[in-house]
Amino acid sequence: MDVRDDTTTAPATAIADNTPSAVSRRLRLITVIATFGGLLFGYDTGVINGALPYMTDDLGLTPFTEGMVTSSLLLGAALGAVTGGRLSDARGRRRTILVLAVVFFVGALGCTLAPNTAVMVVARFVLGLAVGGASVTVPVYLAEVSPAERRGALVTRNELMIVSGQLLAFTSNAVIARVGGESGGVWRYMLVLATIPAVVLWFGMLVMPESPRWLASKTRFGEALEVLKQVRSQQRAEAELREVSALAVREDQQKLGGWQDMKSTPSLRRLMFVGFGIAIVQQITGVNTIMYYGTQILTDAGFTADSALTANIANGVISVLATFVGIWLLGRVNRRPMLMTGQIGTTAALLLIGVFSLMLPSGDGRAFAVLAMTVTFLAFQQGAISPVTWLMLSEIFPMRMRGFGMGVAAVVLWLTNFAIGLVFPSLVDGIGISNTFFLFVVAGVFSLAFVKRYVPETKGRTLETLEAELRARFS
Repeated sequence: MDVRDDTTTAPATAIADNTPSAVSRRLRLITVIATFGGLLFGYDTGVINGALPYMTDDLGLTPFTEGMVTSSLLLGAALGAVTGGRLSDARGRRRTILVLAVVFFVGALGCTLAPNTAVMVVARFVLGLAVGGASVTVPVYLAEVSPAERRGALVTRNELMIVSGQLLAFTSNAVIARVGGESGGVWRYMLVLATIPAVVLWFGMLVMPESPRWLASKTRFGEALEVLKQVRSQQRAEAELREVSALAVREDQQKLGGWQDMKSTPSLRRLMFVGFGIAIVQQITGVNTIMYYGTQILTDAGFTADSALTANIANGVISVLATFVGIWLLGRVNRRPMLMTGQIGTTAALLLIGVFSLMLPSGDGRAFAVLAMTVTFLAFQQGAISPVTWLMLSEIFPMRMRGFGMGVAAVVLWLTNFAIGLVFPSLVDGIGISNTFFLFVVAGVFSLAFVKRYVPETKGRTLETLEAELRARFS
């Protein structure tokens, strides 16, 4: 097999200095560049929150077409997740991220220039392909580049960038709305900003290395060692390559990596069931009803339209702050109890949103009570559930099917997201906001039971050790 092609590991001037400080700087640079995919994920999912009210007036949207505009991105993300996972397994993590940067740019430009609802739905679908692909490929890339003891912190930097992108969207929406006032097409300025980080991601990934574990899975061991030397000490790089190479050879003999293996290997089917469950748990809290429709929820609670846009920034700020806390916690506590704590907190907050919306009279009291509970909800969601979800999904699948496995799990995640985003406006219109949130409370109770019974602990193992443990557990 030819070990050189245009997915080569790194710039020609590979880093020779592998002192701890140089290794740390290199890891930070790789993380910052790759997580621009997360920033785009966050911005493109969050921007609709403030753009939708203006878009509704400009394009004449109904509750159903509002749901279509919002959720078409999520349907695209489901397809993008499985396609991106397969592409990253076949062609490499780095090359896939480069392709996704182009799709991000084209999709954002298409949304900005959309003349009617039909074109907007198609453009949002295209944008969703990139969002779904990034949701799979970036965490896997970071997990495979990171040393075991830093994997939790580095992978969840992507979650930090996702919520930072959402905060950026909420803030820019409020600023553009105040500057633009009631002028037509103000939502187009909100959407076009997403083209800038797409350009940064593309140029940045041109000079980033390929995943060493992906290279090893393709028997490109020399290149894998060169990448490991950039992000590990010399001695550790060689030891880690021996472990990764042995696993790659064994999995090559087993021909692991696709649907056929899922059918013939019971342990993989059980792992995929757990992956599906983790993905559903993250979405069935209803987090994206607040991310996508937060402005409308706050308006319904009693804020004016402009005040709701400004107040919604609080949701973005707490998401970022909570993610910092989540990153800190991941280095100190186990994943599974952290996930369960997050579920208890989000379920309680949703229950109180429903109660306040039902019991308190319309006005400032109800408005600020609902805002306080959305902030509390996001503190538990972004500080516990979301970081653990994306980290666990990047850890639990075997090496040769890691992109594929996470991609299929992410399809379930995005389809759940799509269904919730599509029906939420109609549910609120039909049964009211209180009863809608009570439904999410019931779902939260079932989710907590699932995690308690089925989800394994993954903290503190190398990916290779974890793979062996999970194979034994689920066989």
